[in-house]
Amino acid sequence: MPYQYFEKIRQLFDIVEKQEKEKIEQAVALLTDAILAKKSIFAFGASHAGIIAQELYYRAGGLISINPIFAKDLQLDVEPISYTSKMERLAGYGTLLAEKTPMKKGDVLILHSVSGRNSVTIDLAIAAQELGVHVICITNLNYSKQITSRHPSGKNLYQCSDIVIDNHGDVGDAACTIDGLNQKVAPSSTVIGAAIVNTIVAETVERLVQHGIDTPPIFYSANIDGGDEKNLALYEKYKDTIHYRF
Repeated sequence: MPYQYFEKIRQLFDIVEKQEKEKIEQAVALLTDAILAKKSIFAFGASHAGIIAQELYYRAGGLISINPIFAKDLQLDVEPISYTSKMERLAGYGTLLAEKTPMKKGDVLILHSVSGRNSVTIDLAIAAQELGVHVICITNLNYSKQITSRHPSGKNLYQCSDIVIDNHGDVGDAACTIDGLNQKVAPSSTVIGAAIVNTIVAETVERLVQHGIDTPPIFYSANIDGGDEKNLALYEKYKDTIHYRF
């Protein structure tokens, strides 16, 4: 008998690949153009949604020019952990994060929020759009459309993003049903979100190569001979788009 979670994720992979292909292609085009134009790319998510920002950051095979936006109050090492829920609902916190992030017109911001209802991510989206930054969000549209926003604007994240990629998960994110239990278990958003952003990365790099970029900004593994030296050379080449210390 197959494992329920594996089966669910396989189904979601097929659904996302087919139904979100156009939006993924739009995201790929945005990232490709941004890198060619020496623009910066940023990524953010609160609490567990931030795992996707970490997936994109300082990762062998990943893009050097993706800058994570980290907020200390929204990391999973905060105690009590419920503090992160209070902070991601705090109106204005995301605006403050945006103010200290060097986003400029033509840059790209990738936001991940499953419900898309909390203020911090919506603040960032609104502030970015006001600057002329292109906003890509990964969210769960069915989920988000069934719940009210916690942002003063009354909008959820999908309503203030330029490209909306749906992860097609279940409402509440948990994916598996257990006989005799009302609550589902095992969330799908991290697996699907990682698949989405790594697809975007892979396709973006392919487009860059097609444009004649023979040294696209990809991290080499630090655990292969010469990896550190190659990464340093690429950092120097793309440093104008990088806003973290290397």
